[in-house]
Amino acid sequence: MTRSLAHEVAVIGVSCTKFGENFDQSLQEMMVEAGTGACQDAGISVDDVQAAWLGTFSPGFGGGKATITLSDALKMRGRPITRVENYCATGTDAFRNAAAAIAAGKYEIVMVVGAEKLRDRAVRGLQREGIHPYLESGSTAPGLFALSANRYMHTFGTDRRVLAKVAVKNHANGALNPKAHFQTKVTEEQVLNAQVIAYPFGLYDCCPTTDGAAAAILCRADLASKFRKELILVRGSGLAVMSGKPFLDPTVDYLGFPSTTAAAQQAYQEAGISDPIKQVDFCEVHDCFTWTEITNYEDLGFCKKGEGARFIEEGRSSLTGDVPFNPSGGLKSFGHPVGATGVRMIYEIVTQLRGEAGARQVKDAEVGLAHNLGGPGAVACVVILGRES
Repeated sequence: MTRSLAHEVAVIGVSCTKFGENFDQSLQEMMVEAGTGACQDAGISVDDVQAAWLGTFSPGFGGGKATITLSDALKMRGRPITRVENYCATGTDAFRNAAAAIAAGKYEIVMVVGAEKLRDRAVRGLQREGIHPYLESGSTAPGLFALSANRYMHTFGTDRRVLAKVAVKNHANGALNPKAHFQTKVTEEQVLNAQVIAYPFGLYDCCPTTDGAAAAILCRADLASKFRKELILVRGSGLAVMSGKPFLDPTVDYLGFPSTTAAAQQAYQEAGISDPIKQVDFCEVHDCFTWTEITNYEDLGFCKKGEGARFIEEGRSSLTGDVPFNPSGGLKSFGHPVGATGVRMIYEIVTQLRGEAGARQVKDAEVGLAHNLGGPGAVACVVILGRES
């Protein structure tokens, strides 16, 4: 019988750098800022950390493919550090592994760091690492997601105006967030008239590549009260991996992502959630493109398939709606330094649950959900956090 994470692991510290074009910081310097900041927030020192997990997808020159980057940056030599790389779910998967290690009784206090530096590169966007010699030649992330978006729009009769509403909402939220890459509101007209990247996506439908780092300190729940009065507990988590070659699977309908649905069901079961629309107060989800957020509403169970357009049109995912989605501004405004994004979501959820989010604060936030979707929709991770009840 599997062991649940519910009520066994607490998050006692979080920190996040400013996301953006951080040309004045190296990857290691961002790790130091995030890692030491999370320790300060938890009221501990780096010496108190027994183990760490580093989430980084493409660390680039000088970043290394091992965890010595974090060991050198934070002087954590002699302790176990594990590097996690799992497409865009890298950060949340690193967090999931750290939480599981505490629940298993291996450690009492651990650190998770997500970090990525994508702006100091010769390539534009994310460099493709193809898995098919012909079908993926020259493909890009906008191009791949645009194929699914067009299929969805054709099937359910939606148009680009629906996508624009997601961009407008998330830019408005990001304008309230001092750590976001973009802190500027946009209008629906600006979104619709922007340069087309891969139809139906224009410039404002795509998240930017970004530099950034975030960190979290996890602790055994029964020890957490020594460090903080308010307890933020890990309620559940889920990870699902589907085929990386959906174009070879005739059952794939390109109307959503089964990996998200499967990961969510795992997390909901562990957290005891039977009706997310009633039991989850807000979500940080993977809006790499505006259409992706719409299908996330459906794949996570907040509305039925094909009803995502109405969900955004009725304002249900707005900051004052039924279930606010991406109150931080999402990937759309925050940017997407791949390994850092999931941990940044954890930072946002903890900040919201503490009631410390300022102008973007979700009213009466008790339970929050973080979701990442990676690769060709093949990998998804969901983490649910909640205040101690």
